[in-house]
Amino acid sequence: MEYSDIETCKCEHSGEGHETFVKRMTDGMPEEGKLYELADLYKVFGDSTRIKILYVLFESEMCVCDLAEVLNMTVSAVSHQLKTLKQARLVKSRKEGKSVIYSLADDHVKAIIDQGMEHINE
Repeated sequence: MEYSDIETCKCEHSGEGHETFVKRMTDGMPEEGKLYELADLYKVFGDSTRIKILYVLFESEMCVCDLAEVLNMTVSAVSHQLKTLKQARLVKSRKEGKSVIYSLADDHVKAIIDQGMEHINE
């Protein structure tokens, strides 16, 4: 695609309404650090293995061994993905005897996945 193929705005924006709108949008934009955090959060969803883990955890909390069996993966591979999900605060863990049990961090996680699925199914 050449630069000349890109559509550009040829309107001349002027007037108080336009300036008010631009100022409101500029003032209302979240701070840069929060935008980076949001982008990083969505990067975590960019791996289908992590999405599968979250889908399993929608139904029940589980230990790494059970997750590995359900997903037909190695414990090491699942552990690696769980670490990423935990760092993103999408899953949480608790000790139960010698086992570590994983679950969704909160209801927002399921809502994010559900809305994404609804969007791609439209």
